[in-house]
Amino acid sequence: MPTKPLEPKVITEIDGYLEPDVPNIIRRHDLFRQWKDNIDDHEGGYDNFTKGYLKFGLIVGKNGEVVYREWAPNAREANLIGDFNEWNRSSHPMKKNEYGIWEITIPPSSSGECAIPHDSKIKISMVLPSGQRIERLPTWIKRVTQDLSVSPVYDARFWNPPESQKYKFKNPRPPKPDDAKIYEAHVGISTSEGRVGTYKEFTQNILPRIKKLGYNIIQLMAIMEHAYYASFGYQVTSFFAASSRYGSPEDLKELIDTAHGMGLTVLLDIVHSHACKNVLDGLNEFDGTDHLYFHEGGKGRHDLWDSRLFNYGSHEVLRFLMSNLRFWMEEYQFDGFRFDGVTSMMYKHHGIGTGFSGGYHEYFGDSADLEAIVYLMLANDAMHTLYPTVITIAEDVSGMPLLCIPTEKGGVGFDYRLSMAVPDMWIKLLKHKSDDEWDLANIVHTLTNRRHGEKSIAYCESHDQALVGDKTIAFWLMDKEMYTHMSDLTAMTPIISRGLALHKMIRLLTHSLGGEGYLNFEGNEFGHPEWLDFPREGNNNSFHYARRQWNVVDDPLLRYKYLNEFDAAMNNLESQKKWLAAPQAYVSLKHEVDKVLVFERAGVLFIFNFHPSQSFTDYRVGIETAGEYTVVLTTDEPRFGGFNNATTGGQYFTTPMEWNGRKNFLQVYIPSRTALVLALAN
Repeated sequence: MPTKPLEPKVITEIDGYLEPDVPNIIRRHDLFRQWKDNIDDHEGGYDNFTKGYLKFGLIVGKNGEVVYREWAPNAREANLIGDFNEWNRSSHPMKKNEYGIWEITIPPSSSGECAIPHDSKIKISMVLPSGQRIERLPTWIKRVTQDLSVSPVYDARFWNPPESQKYKFKNPRPPKPDDAKIYEAHVGISTSEGRVGTYKEFTQNILPRIKKLGYNIIQLMAIMEHAYYASFGYQVTSFFAASSRYGSPEDLKELIDTAHGMGLTVLLDIVHSHACKNVLDGLNEFDGTDHLYFHEGGKGRHDLWDSRLFNYGSHEVLRFLMSNLRFWMEEYQFDGFRFDGVTSMMYKHHGIGTGFSGGYHEYFGDSADLEAIVYLMLANDAMHTLYPTVITIAEDVSGMPLLCIPTEKGGVGFDYRLSMAVPDMWIKLLKHKSDDEWDLANIVHTLTNRRHGEKSIAYCESHDQALVGDKTIAFWLMDKEMYTHMSDLTAMTPIISRGLALHKMIRLLTHSLGGEGYLNFEGNEFGHPEWLDFPREGNNNSFHYARRQWNVVDDPLLRYKYLNEFDAAMNNLESQKKWLAAPQAYVSLKHEVDKVLVFERAGVLFIFNFHPSQSFTDYRVGIETAGEYTVVLTTDEPRFGGFNNATTGGQYFTTPMEWNGRKNFLQVYIPSRTALVLALAN
């Protein structure tokens, strides 16, 4: 059945300002419909089309035979070579069909065993029309390994463990959370030691920490195999291979299954915005041309990232990318994706040298890359059709309208967008403004400025701010005193006192006011010292900064534990009150002189006093719902490194008189640099 055309009124009902752009939005939706109908008519729909990984690459049959298929239309001749045939370039020739797909069937050995040994090395050898011979790693390969003592180039491995060694999933996926609290993590840096951490260590040591901190989603970075460790996972060479730096595919399956057993949802940071330009172990020039998976010439190259750009208008490229999503959902049981580099994909200028003012002409005009946008629509529509509980998040700095609206309403179909303006605001404030210059109206505007009906993930800082060259919020606040005064045995200096207080307040404010989800990068919850820097030539290949120093938060004498405790209390309180799943907050007070901010969300009252020195007694704040309130959280508790000037509990009765646009008021003592959270007493 053909996909229904989009009615203009569906778009204008979402946002009246989109009226001038309705023709462009309908045009892109028509392109989406054409692709979807084409997939339905010729490929058996999304279900069949996204199972490319069951047709291409090395497929093992029940009887032990192996069928290998590879798309390489430019090749004149192709042979499968590897340890199994002693790298003989003529013993296993492949046949090519009219679509440029090469195929070979390798029968089982006489004893019925698979003729290609498990974990043995393998390649495809091709001869080009020029007569040149080239050798490549199969594009759909599920495991590649790197031996840096020999070469940085990866080896492809035939991953086919015996049944007894295959990981069997035990736990169902957890229900889809409606209050996304995301812990962004990188397996390799998740050890305190100066080396690459493993999947098994993450499962044993880090999953329990994440659970205890109250997060319900883990976002795993740098899983897709990447050539260069220091790229943070963003230069992908083998799209179907889980990085072997951290262990085996079975180890990653165990990690995800264990997380599911703890009620944790697991997202993959997926890189479909570009690919590594490596030829010998990547997709680049796979069949000797520069335009198999990518656009040819300048259109197929990203100047800033020095990488290749996909041709999203190609049928086979769409099969490859959409099957890649399905593969991670099926084979590893991931629950969804954070799509990297969405801004680069959606615009022909890739966001390079372009600021976004918020003017709608920037989103739907000639600069929009319709092929890429339609790919994102197809990807989101397919995943949500096949997996109704899937979560997709867009990393987009442009503020594209309709990004998080379903495709049937003309949207791109993501569930959430990352609020990338929020961390920029916090860093600018800490870098350029003294505490008494903080503009509460601007802070509130940045935290609440999101498109109606589109969900946002708010965060104070992510991996971007932790990288060398930038500084984390903790480091901006406390800098070199973190080296000397983070022990309870040393004096609580004004810098450390301010740093601890503002670290907690910034997090709570972002968490409660900033979005429908919250994200934290691993280690920042406890104010991780210093920065993140991967081993590279410029630092003598040192792992010193490519790790997370769990030892400092586990040391009972150090003050990092206070920030860690607060993070857990904040997340666990949200799990009870569910403010992230509630409509936007009502802000009743932004007092620029007192530096007091008051708002309600999900029936919970939040009061922030950012004044550096002034505390207020009997401070009157508005509240909509009458009743008896009690303090359920304060940043000033001793267990959070506070001074106990504001305590939990107590009785706060409302007075039925309008105040700051609310029907009632109550009065509180609010110390300087402190936040209070009040809720109705049970």
